Amino acid sequence: MRALASFFIVFVIIGGISCHYQTEFCNRPFLEDLPPTVTKIGIGSCGSENESQPILNTMASKNLDLFIYLGDNVYCDTDNMDEMRSEYRKLSCKSEFVNLITSTYTIAVWDDHDYGENDAGASYPYKEESKQIFLEFWNEPDTSSRYQHAGIYHALYFGDLTHRVQIILLDCRSFRSLQIEENGNYIPDESYSASMLGDAQWMWLEEELQKPAQIRIVCSSTQFATQHNGWETWDNYPNEMNMMREVIQSTGAEHLIFVSGDVHYAELSKRNYTGLYPIYDFTASGITNIEHNDRPNVYRIGEPVKEPHAGMITIDWGAQTIMFEVINVAGNSVFSYVVPWSELEF
Repeated sequence: MRALASFFIVFVIIGGISCHYQTEFCNRPFLEDLPPTVTKIGIGSCGSENESQPILNTMASKNLDLFIYLGDNVYCDTDNMDEMRSEYRKLSCKSEFVNLITSTYTIAVWDDHDYGENDAGASYPYKEESKQIFLEFWNEPDTSSRYQHAGIYHALYFGDLTHRVQIILLDCRSFRSLQIEENGNYIPDESYSASMLGDAQWMWLEEELQKPAQIRIVCSSTQFATQHNGWETWDNYPNEMNMMREVIQSTGAEHLIFVSGDVHYAELSKRNYTGLYPIYDFTASGITNIEHNDRPNVYRIGEPVKEPHAGMITIDWGAQTIMFEVINVAGNSVFSYVVPWSELEF
């Protein structure tokens, strides 16, 4: 009987260890040294960990300096953090993911499905636990300020002063107030209490935009410059949109563009504002997931791309231009558009 009990104890311990290791991430040899200069940047979002992701191999072959994940990097809607770890593990073990992160410096923000709940905001009860898994998975350095404040917002700088690229990683989930829904669509919340970023993140953003940079890329998991369409957009928080314009104007931040994900197709939006240069929002959303019924967008340039894809931004330091491209799995550029820096100035 004692031998049987000992066997049972050993079985439980080994079984527990086995289960634990099943939820640990595969070895993820992220590049740790920041590229000295950034010229080519890849962006992508909305990739199911349960499907093949050949676009990652395609982007790994593009000799990028940086790749930015824009959210829904895994689909792990859950209140169970062991389940969340398990879904991240699936991505970590994918050969195409390893191929990308071993060839390209990689950073990330989250959206709802890797935050933990569809369309979730500040009320999601496990956001702190989810944050710890997110930071661990993406190999966030122990010295990162992300550990020192609520949410995952962050900024990184690449290049010397004459080639400085500022990457602003917004957190559009941790502080966002509840959206108003009507007849199955979200509608704008005109109240001043409606929040997308929260007070602390706004103060931080204003400080960051006063720091010197030649090119500024604001990474927002939620689309910024599209028209209101009933889905999740910044337009559901009109006062927060006004705040963003005011912060860009008051800080004098030039050569600023947005990149976004979420909608399961690619598009480039251009929105004009009084007293501000045009705001471009480049959406790359479809590592695996594709939505064929795109929403109306009067600010869209060209046609949406509705096949698996990633985005690529090329900075021409000599000609002083920014080129937006959508790259398909075959490696072809299926959309491109060039913006001169001079268009992004006051």
